[in-house]
Amino acid sequence: MKERPDSIELLTDLYELTMAASYLENHMANSATFSLFIRKYPPNRAYFVAAGLEDFLEYAANFHFSENDLAYLDNTTMFSPDFLHYLKNMRFTGTIRALPEGEIFFKDEPILEVTAPIIEAQILETFAINTINLQSMIATKAARCIHAAAGRRLVDFSLRRTQGIDAGLKVARSSYIAGFVATSNVLAGKRYGIPISGTMAHSYISSFGDEIEAFRAFARLFPEKAVFLIDTYDTIAGARKAAIVGQEMAKKGHKLLGVRLDSGDMAGLSQQVRKILDEAGLNDTEIFASSSFDEYKIARTLKEGAKIDAFGVGTRMGVSADAPYFDIAYKLVQYGERPIMKFSTGKTNLAGKKQIFRRTDGQGRFVEDMIGTADETVEEARPLLEPMMENGKLLKTHPSLEEIRERFAKNFQALHEKYKALDGAPSYPVKLSARLKALQNASSSYSSPR
Repeated sequence: MKERPDSIELLTDLYELTMAASYLENHMANSATFSLFIRKYPPNRAYFVAAGLEDFLEYAANFHFSENDLAYLDNTTMFSPDFLHYLKNMRFTGTIRALPEGEIFFKDEPILEVTAPIIEAQILETFAINTINLQSMIATKAARCIHAAAGRRLVDFSLRRTQGIDAGLKVARSSYIAGFVATSNVLAGKRYGIPISGTMAHSYISSFGDEIEAFRAFARLFPEKAVFLIDTYDTIAGARKAAIVGQEMAKKGHKLLGVRLDSGDMAGLSQQVRKILDEAGLNDTEIFASSSFDEYKIARTLKEGAKIDAFGVGTRMGVSADAPYFDIAYKLVQYGERPIMKFSTGKTNLAGKKQIFRRTDGQGRFVEDMIGTADETVEEARPLLEPMMENGKLLKTHPSLEEIRERFAKNFQALHEKYKALDGAPSYPVKLSARLKALQNASSSYSSPR
């Protein structure tokens, strides 16, 4: 009999468990608050897009160690029976406040804050970082591609080169949040309700004796979904053959949706292909382009005058090639009533429970953010961190993916164009409230070694 898959609770760093064992041994059970934030921008970034919260909340809400998990930990001989008994009965009982998915945020701002007995809050660290880092990283990269495309449609083509199965699914979801219209990932389409899209491979074309016969065969089976890959041999010759089949389809009452370019001078070729299609009366047949596109190549290709209607964006987006990780951290900021501050060089954190306040102008455009204490209010500013869990229970149903997508689109429109620049963007203004500054000064004495 095949064993069931490992439960996800052991997807953690060992030191989370050794620290938890020591907390228990030393009777440390006070409430602790941990804050998740990004310390600095990667090159050419000036904003981030929040994603991954739903997975984290589900993890926290359903957290428990199985008998199989506990048996494995027992076999390591590292942990006492008392600690394993504690883990057997452990559930998350705390509070989580977080940025909703689709919100835009900036460095040093808390993405989420977890308050719970210290063992419970500590053990969530690895999953929180892993989940929020990947999905926010991809949503941010995808948003930059959307901006570069200037209204042209983008499709996620990244699955075959993402870093594993789960990453491929999360990339499809995160890029859809940021405005991609579809994914090639069929399982992501099923799981998340994302439209699926695809064309054909060069192997399909070359398996036929004649390129035009490959086009005709595909058109017969998919007369409403035909997009022909035209660069297997000679792109211009392929375009002419595609135009012939497109005209044949039109006589039967069907429409050739598009042709795909996958190599060569995208700007020059697309101009020539557009002319061929238009001369054949296929003015509404679109030109789709793929091959190593990201925000930089999209922007460059369009600047060169490309006649491209949509892009397949794959590897470089799916692994966030130019910024493949964020400097994201999950740090203890309060234990009991004591605010906690870290002093390590280059790795300080803001002590205490916090809130982000966002000011906008009369047209709803972002003006500035202020990080304040969780219990203060700021006039004419919207608090961004929302209560998501209390006493270990979810406070609301998860928003639909379409709702998250709409939230992002609204927020992205409200972000000034200068902060969306692909390079050289200025830093968005984020300041600390007077109360939070005072708390940092007080925390210095609390947190300093004695």
